[in-house]
Amino acid sequence: MIGIQEFIDSQLALGRAYFSKPTALAAVGMTLHAFESAIARLHKKGVLVSPRRGFYLILRPEDRQLGAPDPARWIDPLMKHQGVDYRISLLRAAAFHGSAHQAAMCFQIIAPSQLLNIEIGRQRVEFVFQSAAAFAQSNRPEWLGQLKTDAGFAKVAGVELTLLDICRYFHRAAGINGAAQAVHDLGKNANSRILAKAAGAYENAAVRRLGYLLERFGHQRQAEALRSFADKAKSFKALDPSVKPLVAELSDVEEKNPDWKLVINVAVEIDV
Repeated sequence: MIGIQEFIDSQLALGRAYFSKPTALAAVGMTLHAFESAIARLHKKGVLVSPRRGFYLILRPEDRQLGAPDPARWIDPLMKHQGVDYRISLLRAAAFHGSAHQAAMCFQIIAPSQLLNIEIGRQRVEFVFQSAAAFAQSNRPEWLGQLKTDAGFAKVAGVELTLLDICRYFHRAAGINGAAQAVHDLGKNANSRILAKAAGAYENAAVRRLGYLLERFGHQRQAEALRSFADKAKSFKALDPSVKPLVAELSDVEEKNPDWKLVINVAVEIDV
């Protein structure tokens, strides 16, 4: 058996700046009480932080200014520790795929469970809930990518899922203009066949929002892959449902796009 500091050093030697309580207890020769006391001391010294109960991050000197390592280094083992599947998406995924205009202020995760956000120092992990059925339908391995770090790999939404997620949860991704920027930057890289299949897991209005933006920015082939979703729609939906007209009577004179059955109730602006 080894002591807690030896165990931490062994984890770092393996490139793991994290560990779980069961793993550590199995390795160290300590009682539960002694282990918890040692963990508390190391936490007080700024050596460890805990994003979730029973899961610890080891703070190397270069991590201490931000208060925690980059979540990409530990999100995969954390989610495995919690027994919840996931994918990195929204602005972080858009940046990963090359949308240079996207500055992710937090690390956003799509998951099929309601999870509390994590804040450690300046690192913030935001969890966005997708229903279990929709998540199971969309989170196929072949539609995911891998975000590589020196600690391993983390699951990241492929281009198609990134675009669908960002148009579904645009209010969590810099609003409609943030979604439009991602569609402008990444739309040409989307596989039309995957886009059409994956769209079946999303609300029809979100798919139409994506189709409209794809067409607006000249990604015609990708937009056409989503045309059938507009054909099935029975009513018009607002491009941005959170925006209401100041005068209710003016809602009847807002621009309507009959191809996508959308009310264009906001101006879309992007950086080019």
